[in-house]
Amino acid sequence: MPPVSRRTFRDALSVALTVGAYGVAFGAASVAAGFTVLQTSLFSLLTFTGASQFTAVGVVAAGGAGISAVAAASLLSSRNALYSLQMAPQLDVVGWRRLLAAHITIDESTNVALAQSHHGSAAVRHGFWLTGLGVFLFWNIFTLVGALGAKSLGNPAAWGLDAAVPAAFLGLLWPRLGDARVRVVAGVAVIFTLIATPLLPSGTPIIATVLVAFIAGWRR
Repeated sequence: MPPVSRRTFRDALSVALTVGAYGVAFGAASVAAGFTVLQTSLFSLLTFTGASQFTAVGVVAAGGAGISAVAAASLLSSRNALYSLQMAPQLDVVGWRRLLAAHITIDESTNVALAQSHHGSAAVRHGFWLTGLGVFLFWNIFTLVGALGAKSLGNPAAWGLDAAVPAAFLGLLWPRLGDARVRVVAGVAVIFTLIATPLLPSGTPIIATVLVAFIAGWRR
């Protein structure tokens, strides 16, 4: 396999650090919702799907039952199954590596991998593994930091970490808006998300934008 390119490494590291740092907010929010530091750390180690983790903690913090938290988180994390359908043929892994790949198949690893597609199949695999493992490492480290320092951190939203993740994705997306049609689809998706945000449960509007892509692809 060819060596990792500087571009792929840069993309993977920038996303891994940015998203991983957001783990501080999850650790603090989880402890504030009544989870212990150990439970919070195990949540990130074993579940490892950020939006679903925030959803589950949010349901518990609002007084919801455990089964409701699991159901909401499971619904939101179902998108990872769709990612796996796209990534499995490109990764072509078996045995324990297949289990590891499944565990780190998330928004970030999939997006960085696909962003490397015009550099060849090796770049796609490098992007996936570097991003997935990088996010896993930093997310768990910062989850522990946030959980241990929950009281001193105060309100996690005051740190502005919630803006870091979409900023990282925008940096990946921007170079791919290469023609007018793609820019129009992206613009419609943004408008759709803004309209759907007050109408749909937290975390689902961005998933619902797949309808925009589906309609655009069908018309084409």
